[in-house]
Amino acid sequence: MAPAAGVTIQPIEVRTPEEFPVGFAAVVSGRADGLMVFGNPLNFANRHLITEFANRSRLPAIYEERHFVQAGGLISYAPSVSDLFRRAARHVEKVLKGAKPSDLPVEQPTMLELIVNLRTAKALGLTIPQSILLRADEVIE
Repeated sequence: MAPAAGVTIQPIEVRTPEEFPVGFAAVVSGRADGLMVFGNPLNFANRHLITEFANRSRLPAIYEERHFVQAGGLISYAPSVSDLFRRAARHVEKVLKGAKPSDLPVEQPTMLELIVNLRTAKALGLTIPQSILLRADEVIE
């Protein structure tokens, strides 16, 4: 869909903390207009470094975890972690009561959260449309 929308995607893979400067340099040299940061343990552990880079580079970024927005990122749209834990607890309860794990259904997240950081938007010179703010589950001011 990206080419049809006139968008070029430039994947940047970082496997160790030491590779972040190389990844950031690739983003800058590729003249990115924005970032999408996936949630994984490495990115989570380095969320402050990533959000600081995005903000310093004046790049709007969307993240897969609310913690990035709480660390200064612009926007996250992702499954609710607390809802995922509640669902996991229900599965554990069923197993403890005798259900076979293989009999439990595979579930997909149904509760998504939109978190917006207005301080970051202002620092980037962006205006978040009111329609987005009204839909947001949390707005950081």
